[in-house]
Amino acid sequence: MAKKNETQKAEEVLSSGDSLKLDLFFWLQALVMALVVLILAFTLVGRIIGVDGTSMVPTLHHGDMLILQSIGYEPKQGDVVVLTKPFRSITGPIVKRVIATGGQTVEIDYNAGTVTVDGQVLDEPYINEVMNWPSFDSLTSVTVPEGSIFVMGDNRNASSDSRDPELGTVDERYVLGRALFVLFPFRDFGPIE
Repeated sequence: MAKKNETQKAEEVLSSGDSLKLDLFFWLQALVMALVVLILAFTLVGRIIGVDGTSMVPTLHHGDMLILQSIGYEPKQGDVVVLTKPFRSITGPIVKRVIATGGQTVEIDYNAGTVTVDGQVLDEPYINEVMNWPSFDSLTSVTVPEGSIFVMGDNRNASSDSRDPELGTVDERYVLGRALFVLFPFRDFGPIE
């Protein structure tokens, strides 16, 4: 009888060990699936990108963490986008506002401090201050080629953007996505307009 109880106890220990292994296997499988879904979501649907610099003040600030819409996005005038086109000493992502898209004509009047697209002066409540002549040779009139965009920072006097011939108009293939939302820091938390 004692031998039978020992055998039952041994079987219970073994089965509880198998149960633990089975539980671990299922948890590991669930964790791997969750990671795969997160990686696919951030790779294909959206991304999180940090702002580096002050060219988008007052809309965005240095260190803001942005959520981007990547998949199925087509640039539109007024959108805040993230680009990857390197120029001058800039090698990382660039955050700018789309001023014009393919086929549109941009006129920049530094004396009046205005930007005109297809004959209409833009209403730009988002800019930081009146635009001055930049320190670089600036483009003042551009017709944007199809499949490209013309971008500018909201802080025009501290922004290297499409006015600089070294960047110029940007092929849409350099666009990572549209910045939708400031995730962090919490003082800037909210949608981007």
